Amino acid sequence: MSATPLARIVQGSGPGLLLAHGAGGSARDNWGPLLPDLAVHRTVVAPDYPGSGDSPYEADAPTLDELAERLVAAADEEGLDAFDLAGYSLGAAVAVRIATRHPERVRSLLLLAGVAGGSARMRMLSDLLVDLEARPDDLARLMLTVVFGGSWVDALPADQLAGLRQALTGPQPAGLAQQFRLAGEADVRAELAAITVPTLVVGTAEDMLVPPSQHRLLAEGIPGARFVGLPSGHLPMVETLPELRDVTLEFLKGLDEH
Repeated sequence: MSATPLARIVQGSGPGLLLAHGAGGSARDNWGPLLPDLAVHRTVVAPDYPGSGDSPYEADAPTLDELAERLVAAADEEGLDAFDLAGYSLGAAVAVRIATRHPERVRSLLLLAGVAGGSARMRMLSDLLVDLEARPDDLARLMLTVVFGGSWVDALPADQLAGLRQALTGPQPAGLAQQFRLAGEADVRAELAAITVPTLVVGTAEDMLVPPSQHRLLAEGIPGARFVGLPSGHLPMVETLPELRDVTLEFLKGLDEH
């Protein structure tokens, strides 16, 4: 029996752009701040993983291969033949897997704060996030410590910091545990050398969730990849949105000029 189609955001016009979000996020949470600008240049298809956004939870945890194939199926359902491909965090590993399984479909690759694999520290941290899901206040404190950049958190006024901490104690996506476990286990390092499309890797210098060494592995493993660093923690769409927007649009416009 075929898998249930993933819920998705579809916006814009022009060449296709398929987006893969991060663990515990959703298409709107992770890509929403960029969607208006991306939709000016591309037909954007941004699916939600099972248990995120508008996609219902599924008891069977998806593998990296399964997520890759279901995102490609969403692109098929929206009429995208070839497409640019962008992945954030866990979504970067999903994007690499799509690019190596379907090289004829992928025109370019943008990897943001991405998971490459092979980090014992990241596996332990992913397990800790899962373990704390039933303790919302502790989970919120950990997220404030490792998900957001230290400089950004330190600069928040006390009332905004308290409000953010309170917001983080709210209900988490049903798929959080599945997705963080997959983020801790995913390993695409051996696949990187096979990627031949234009690739931009965006690193986040203050990232303590998916450390900059992971971003560098992606950039160094993909032939000809360009690397750009941002002064951000793991959420550049929150902390450094103008810089992220500029880097992303510059990359897409450069593709259109060739």
